[in-house]
Amino acid sequence: MTRKLPIRELVLFAGLLVAVLAVYGLMGAAYSTRMLVEAACYAILALGLTIQWGYAGQFNAGVMGFVALGGFCAMLFSVPTNPAFWNTELPGELGRVLLYLVAAIALVYGATKLDRLGIPKRLRTFIAIVLAVVLYMAVIGAMREVTDEIESRAGFIGGLGLPTWVGWIFGGALAGGIGYFIGRICLGLRSDYLAIATLGIAEIIKAFLKNSDWLTRGTATVSPLPWPTPGPGELGFVLARAIYLSITAVVIAAIFFLLYRAYYAPWGRMIRAIRDNEISAAAMGKDINRRRLEIFVLGCILMGIGGAALTSFNSIFDPQGYLPLNHTFLVLVMVILGGPGNNLGTIFGAVLVYIIWIMSEPLALSVMHAVTALGEGWFGWEVGGNLDSRALQARVFVIGLLISLVLRYAPKGLIPEKVPQYD
Repeated sequence: MTRKLPIRELVLFAGLLVAVLAVYGLMGAAYSTRMLVEAACYAILALGLTIQWGYAGQFNAGVMGFVALGGFCAMLFSVPTNPAFWNTELPGELGRVLLYLVAAIALVYGATKLDRLGIPKRLRTFIAIVLAVVLYMAVIGAMREVTDEIESRAGFIGGLGLPTWVGWIFGGALAGGIGYFIGRICLGLRSDYLAIATLGIAEIIKAFLKNSDWLTRGTATVSPLPWPTPGPGELGFVLARAIYLSITAVVIAAIFFLLYRAYYAPWGRMIRAIRDNEISAAAMGKDINRRRLEIFVLGCILMGIGGAALTSFNSIFDPQGYLPLNHTFLVLVMVILGGPGNNLGTIFGAVLVYIIWIMSEPLALSVMHAVTALGEGWFGWEVGGNLDSRALQARVFVIGLLISLVLRYAPKGLIPEKVPQYD
């Protein structure tokens, strides 16, 4: 395998550095550092998507759902405990209902295995469905009584008061666990069908978090969330955000190193073989479904970690704030621009696209004010409407124009995947 000087990468990252320095000069250190922290969090999300789509060809349109799960864990583990809940009998009542839920799941699962006792499969399926419906109605009724009591007496259960990084770890674990369950069901689908399924599941996750006031406070939101580092109140905005940026940079470096080693390992070659020619890989004895599930779960874990880091930095958990435009489409644009399957290109695309996304509004507003002043002075135009809202809409236009240009002139991304060639 021959290696050449990466001229393209050096030129692109030099241009990106110039863009970052220009933002610092125009917007100041506090604003620009905040932008870089958010871009770093989005880079983690984009790395999760690029290994699913770039490595294995799995188009996951449910990024928003896994980001929300990570944010939920960041809130649940870091927020202080709620004495109004824990100093009552409500934890015991909630634990009892959760045990009922576990027992119900175990019973339904056992019913799906009745064919091993000689029961016909159709009868087994009928018994499992009836049992699932009956147990669901019983458990959901008991759960509703307890949760209504929690909301009326304590508001919500509160958090666990643990260090923030614990929430990040469990955010990745929860997203990976849900991803495993989804993958077992949906990975038999292909292309647009998989995208529709994952998008629907993401909306289900968002709806659950939004309507579970006893668990998340729903639309009332939870804030402020603590940081894993000293906050702005202790160090000031610039220094605090710079330290937070260093933490996210370390996380990205660790993820990049592990993915780099995996990509060039036999496991990575096998994943690419399945992506490029699934039939041939199966003929060579590879377990296609297991490997596809592995890559899907790994991507979901990274999305959960990125969502937890982003939620902690914003210091607020709002189930309504997980928008498909921000957490699915924007991440998709980052991957397409950088290059699917190229980890370095994904990081480059994440930072560049987020800079364009953030700066398009103030730049568009400046252009609109200049054109308005020019029109009023030279031609006597009377411009009505709110220019701020129009400038905000320019974000979508700029991103749409950007992705159109990339798909037309660089369909493999600005830093395309370089599959190693061996002699």
